Amino acid sequence: MLRDGDFGCPWDLKQTIASLAPYTLEETYEVIDAIEKQDMVELEDELGDLLFQVIFYAQIASEEGAFDFDDVARAITRKLIRRHPHVFPDGDVDQFGQRPDISADQVLVNWEAIKAEERAEKRQRGGQNNDTAPESVLDDVPKALPAMERARKLQKRAANHGFDWDNIQPVLAKLKEEIAEFEAAHAAGDIAARENEFGDILFAAVNLARHCQIEPEIALRGTNSRFAARFRWIEAALRGQQRSLADADLTELDALWEQAKEAGL
Repeated sequence: MLRDGDFGCPWDLKQTIASLAPYTLEETYEVIDAIEKQDMVELEDELGDLLFQVIFYAQIASEEGAFDFDDVARAITRKLIRRHPHVFPDGDVDQFGQRPDISADQVLVNWEAIKAEERAEKRQRGGQNNDTAPESVLDDVPKALPAMERARKLQKRAANHGFDWDNIQPVLAKLKEEIAEFEAAHAAGDIAARENEFGDILFAAVNLARHCQIEPEIALRGTNSRFAARFRWIEAALRGQQRSLADADLTELDALWEQAKEAGL
């Protein structure tokens, strides 16, 4: 109804698949925020907003003759059945009900192998092959992902093909190496090299997180929240003394920071 040419909403009628993308990203982050706050009422609301985005894309695509919401539902159903052969033997939902004899780790290994098969099939359907187009296992890692998440996915994809350390020690050593190279670039006053080396530090830190089964984006969001809570505590403590941040030097602010940490923030 919102997209109806005669009676619909002018704003909704103006939207395209491309114009909706920023709103989808915003709604996704709002879902994550509700999860982090453990607010189930807000989560229910935000999931509705996210579902609306999916339906909106499907409606526009349907108008363009590409696909509709039923196609989307069928596609994910096919994908889930194919990627869970331990739950749906031979890809048959009628065979559901057998207890899986497989570990969670092996599920992930199989999942990645099946995804690799799907990517190869997509390339064939798109007319690509080894004779006509260069191919990389990294090709379909989306470039539009946030940089930290893309770094994690690039590393994971490379690791699935053997390009990875088998323990954490060389990962830690690499991070220390990148920090030393940043220090050298900084000391030399090389601005371009300093930026490159800083990027390498972040990339190495993401790799460390991956090896420790830590989601770097979630870890950093947690640190952001702790920083904000401690800083607000400092502001409140100074207000209690009828003072502001400008009235305190860095030594005092640092001492208050430690007090905020001791307070459990």
